[in-house]
Amino acid sequence: MMVVACALVAGTTLFAKMLGRAVEGPPIHPLQVSAGRYFFALVALAPFILWHRPSLKGTAWSSHLVRVVAGWSGVTCLFAAAALMRLADATAISFLNPIVAMLLAIPILGETVGRWRWAAAAIALAGALILTNPGGDAFRPAALVALTAALLIGLEVVLVKRLTNMEPPLRILAVGNFLGAVLSVAAALFVWQQPNTLQWTLLAAIGIAMVAAQALFLQALKRGDASFVVPLFYTTLVFAGVYDFAVFGETPTSYSLAGSALIIVGAIIIAWRERLRG
Repeated sequence: MMVVACALVAGTTLFAKMLGRAVEGPPIHPLQVSAGRYFFALVALAPFILWHRPSLKGTAWSSHLVRVVAGWSGVTCLFAAAALMRLADATAISFLNPIVAMLLAIPILGETVGRWRWAAAAIALAGALILTNPGGDAFRPAALVALTAALLIGLEVVLVKRLTNMEPPLRILAVGNFLGAVLSVAAALFVWQQPNTLQWTLLAAIGIAMVAAQALFLQALKRGDASFVVPLFYTTLVFAGVYDFAVFGETPTSYSLAGSALIIVGAIIIAWRERLRG
């Protein structure tokens, strides 16, 4: 379940890159791509929401709104980065979000961080520096867009963690996707262009694939030990590299492999320490 979820997550960034690179028809703006992600995700969730009818009593609307703004901004940046650089590199940089979430949990959730997790953060950040290669000839501004995505998604992770202590999961999912659809569609109207049939299909596939990946991810955590299934999430990087090579013929460089490896090592150390802390 986790590996299939990873294949779907990598597929969403591939579709975003295809839309942004004008593989078929004119390029689609990242704001419009993220609108497709939220709108079609809401459509896919609608039958479950209507069936279970989660209560909205006691909903922390302000927390939900901040979380949605962070998540929508992060996803938009990730889709923009995917169109400008190698999928594997953009995906690896986005894996910094557990590091960001760990750091933000200190002031927001009042958590303490030990030396192991500080060391993991340092390792992962070193990997990010290698991928962005600041000051070198290979410096890519697109990497900074991917880094911004990691920062924003990390903030969303912390806010979701806080919400799970206050509200049931289905309400969080329903409210998040509803607010995300409203916000993203409103923003996309400023850059809207009529997609062709294939582009509509890709936009719908992004939203549906993301919902399916989330469902599989939750089921994997429910049925398996977290210490076993969570590290498997980093196979997303493998799928991203394979997809990128198959569609665009792009291959990773030695910098990409080294930086990605460090980021993954740092994230796995944090997952291991979380497991020990229960």
